[in-house]
Amino acid sequence: MAGKTLVPILGDQLTRTIASLRGQAKADTVVLMMEVREETTYVKHHKQKIALILSAMRHFAAELENAGWQVDYVRLTDEANTGHFSGEVERAVARHSPDRVRIVEAGEWRVQKAIEDWREQLGVDVEILPDDRFLCSLEEFYAWAQGRERLIMENFYREMRRKTGILMDGGKPEGGQWNYDKDNRASPDDGMSPPATPRFEPDEITVEVLELVEARFSDHFGELERFGWPVTSDQAGRALDAFIDERLACFGKYQDAMVCGQDDLFHSLLSTSINLGILDSLECCERAEKAYRAGKAPLNAVEGFIRQIIGWREYIRGMYWLEMPQLRNANALNAQRGLPEFYWTGETDMRCLADCVRSTRENAHAHHIQRLMVLGNFALIAGVKPQELEDWFLVVYADAYEWVELPNVAAMALWADKGRLASKPYAASGNYINKMSDYCGDCRYTVSKKTGPDACPFNSLYWHFMDRHRKLFENNRRIARVYSTWDRMDADKRRAYLETAEEFLDSLEPADKSWAGADNRT
Repeated sequence: MAGKTLVPILGDQLTRTIASLRGQAKADTVVLMMEVREETTYVKHHKQKIALILSAMRHFAAELENAGWQVDYVRLTDEANTGHFSGEVERAVARHSPDRVRIVEAGEWRVQKAIEDWREQLGVDVEILPDDRFLCSLEEFYAWAQGRERLIMENFYREMRRKTGILMDGGKPEGGQWNYDKDNRASPDDGMSPPATPRFEPDEITVEVLELVEARFSDHFGELERFGWPVTSDQAGRALDAFIDERLACFGKYQDAMVCGQDDLFHSLLSTSINLGILDSLECCERAEKAYRAGKAPLNAVEGFIRQIIGWREYIRGMYWLEMPQLRNANALNAQRGLPEFYWTGETDMRCLADCVRSTRENAHAHHIQRLMVLGNFALIAGVKPQELEDWFLVVYADAYEWVELPNVAAMALWADKGRLASKPYAASGNYINKMSDYCGDCRYTVSKKTGPDACPFNSLYWHFMDRHRKLFENNRRIARVYSTWDRMDADKRRAYLETAEEFLDSLEPADKSWAGADNRT
């Protein structure tokens, strides 16, 4: 198509092969990149998350300019900055007089709706392209979901294995099994000493961004001192190399383990780079498969890693778009408790929660079991309002974008969608945490005690949750036996559980909502 094209690239689209640039003549294209206030403050994102995205954007803009593209880069500090995407695109259209705007679909519902309005607002042709960095298009996912009574991730995952050919032996799964999750649940060993995760020393661009964030967002959650995330595709590639060579072999076995003060263990920490677009998801899977076939990593580790990417990540993205916008307000359990203050401060005697919040504050990261089975599990059984926990997760994690955060929190952790995604709630007592971590040994509470002021709060809260939702869950085949156990307890024991839980819940201090900031997503 002849004429000038304006190509806006969003902060999570930092991929040189992005569909909106493919086939474009550099001489006829202006790439628009925008740092806008709205995206930093619609919730008050972790300082490291803001710094990561801004630094990665500035590095990517420099890469494009070095490759010969014309880049119109709007900085947060520019006086004329309107503060939101639509205003900046409108200004860029006035500056460059393009014949069309060409953009890849947004990852988040609210941004996509704004982009769709550009067709009327801008007075030029607007072409919105599918984001083919994902292996499953939204149309493919909708077709897969059509007519299915239950949208089971495992079934979707198998289709993705067949489509990509990853870990396949002809038409069968490598090793004869699709899923090796049962081999990936080892408790932490005493004296575990995983290799250090790569950290990247901030360069001049990143230092400038860190100073900007500290100055402009000083009241946001989190610390900047340990910032070392990959901000370029080269750094992300080196982080992938280190994971494949040093940690993949043990990743599977210990992926559910938790050790106080050891924040990364054998996890990859690649999600920030994949979600930004500076690391290709399929390349990660192919590299892991190559390590398996070279005998450098066992099948259970490689399959578990690959399942998280081509299975869970792709599935969650499809479920997000399938369920929006109603997922944002889902609350099937009618949970109404405010988020406890300790989610922000870490000031709690529960050692597991204190350590997860500490890691989150220092690193803008906690691994998936800490998120689901400690932070999410507590909010579930305590009856925290979904929207408050959703906002918290969106604020605090560097890899959190609404498309991945919302289904994981609302549907997976809190069962707010009434089982559309997860057939049973992921509720657990202190026994699970004790098995999978070293948290309980030095905790103020005693995990073996079930009731009373010294008992682990997870124990009584678990039964309180099950009791108050009995009508909903007692016929669920995956957890019905729980109620047989409850019914075998004598009345005094049941009453002690409920009274202990209620006393603990009454002691919780609700959070100051200013931590999260204003919500402009709707």
